Amino acid sequence: MATVTFKENPITLLGNEVKVGDKAPNFTVLANDLSEVTLESTKGQVRLITSVPSLDTGVCDAETRRFNEEANNLGNVKILTVSVDLPFAQKRWCAASGIESVQTLSDHRDLSFGEAYGVAIQELRLLARAVFVVDSNDNVTYVEYVSEATNHPNYEAALEAAKAAK
Repeated sequence: MATVTFKENPITLLGNEVKVGDKAPNFTVLANDLSEVTLESTKGQVRLITSVPSLDTGVCDAETRRFNEEANNLGNVKILTVSVDLPFAQKRWCAASGIESVQTLSDHRDLSFGEAYGVAIQELRLLARAVFVVDSNDNVTYVEYVSEATNHPNYEAALEAAKAAK
């Protein structure tokens, strides 16, 4: 498993670490309208999937805004941001933040995404910060488990990987 800290304290990640070359694991999360969304729901598209601890924190807010701003430069790439925030809170946050190009998804119900992608933090029941690029054939082409969950991901590398994925 990836080694990750949260505020410099070691944490335990549940699930399986995802690696480049793996078939992307399926998951079931909730959209802001409480409908279920799965990996299968976005089949045939390149996906840039981020997991964040909570949209109501500074780094997660900035990260999601950054990917929202970059979305127009990515062509036909679907950007999904997953957290354990409730769908109602995600909807409120998106409206207040002007987020229109990133789909926020909630993993609060059963940590389906968190465990499938190895980002569920056992001690906090939050998700660790990570970025995954999944191509249109459901192959993982890029992975970054951010070593300190309160740090930003490597935006440039993730964006280049999304642009390069087919």
